[in-house]
Amino acid sequence: MRTYPIATMDLEKAKEMQFKLVDIIHQHFDGYEFFNGGDYGVVPGIGQPRYTKKVEEVLAQFFEAEDAVLVRGAGTGAIRSVMNAELKPNQKILLHEAPIYPTTKVIIESMGLEPVFINFNELSYKDREVLSSVSFVLIQHSRQKLDDSYDLGQVVSIIKEINCNTTLLIDDNYVVMKAEKIGVQLGADASAFSLFKLLGPEGIGCVVGKKQMIDKIRKMNYSGGSQVQGHEAMDALRSLVYTPVSFAVQAEEGNKIINRLNSGEIKGIQSAFIANAQSRVVLVELEEPIAKKVLEISAKLGAAPYPIGAESRYEVAAMFYKVSGTFLKSDPGLADSMIRINPMRAGADTVLRILKASMDQALEEGEK
Repeated sequence: MRTYPIATMDLEKAKEMQFKLVDIIHQHFDGYEFFNGGDYGVVPGIGQPRYTKKVEEVLAQFFEAEDAVLVRGAGTGAIRSVMNAELKPNQKILLHEAPIYPTTKVIIESMGLEPVFINFNELSYKDREVLSSVSFVLIQHSRQKLDDSYDLGQVVSIIKEINCNTTLLIDDNYVVMKAEKIGVQLGADASAFSLFKLLGPEGIGCVVGKKQMIDKIRKMNYSGGSQVQGHEAMDALRSLVYTPVSFAVQAEEGNKIINRLNSGEIKGIQSAFIANAQSRVVLVELEEPIAKKVLEISAKLGAAPYPIGAESRYEVAAMFYKVSGTFLKSDPGLADSMIRINPMRAGADTVLRILKASMDQALEEGEK
């Protein structure tokens, strides 16, 4: 089985990204300010907490966008904010020919939007008629199917060249601080993502993109209860500093895991490979249909049995979990023969120890 994982930064590039973010923080905060926890409320004159505004300015500069806004509802809230600002009920929305991410599907259905599908893996200028007929495109930067291979920058370029008036939103969840560039840096109008997936506090999302769009989102979320408060914004920013290096180390360990598995270190493994499903994970294909039993046993051995925020601050133990729902829709048989492993903060030795012990016990119990 062949996959096309999104290229991730190595440790040196991740360090550069960390240093870039910290340098920009120096440009927006003085030394006394950054030691403060943040403020509260709809401050007269700016309509939001002062520290939230400063954090948004940092994020806009870091992601090379015109503006940025923090919203409630994590990544889904960020996507919903853009769609509410730019779309009206019953409009068409162009999507990749693949299962729609479940929470995004809820937004589409609740707005009565009409999905139009096209295969981004084979996108070309021959699709001019379809691309010219829509005013809004949503692209998931991470993969939706195992065989997805599209290059986001290339897709953005083709769409914008054919229809420059199309609003192009990139769902950058699972890719921010791993890839060198996100959608808005590749020419899209906006990127939406969760800061909870980037070691930040629960429920905080971010949109970076065109100022006109961001202004609409701010107006929609003007009330005090909708505001991301200053202390939450500061918490998210401080946490974000540590994500590039953390994710680069995680990627290194993932590569070690597949190399050792594919060299035959553990018997009963048919193949192992890296995939974006949706996070960058190791997919392990088993020779026997014991995946569900392996997952049950691995949890008893200390592995995380399910995600919390998909790489949130709480996820330290390696995660052993079923293949993602969108992947299972395209191949239900994977539920018995494949597991996904995210090493999180664990090393390759820990992951392989737990996998071997879980497989040995599952096979032993199956023979009884």
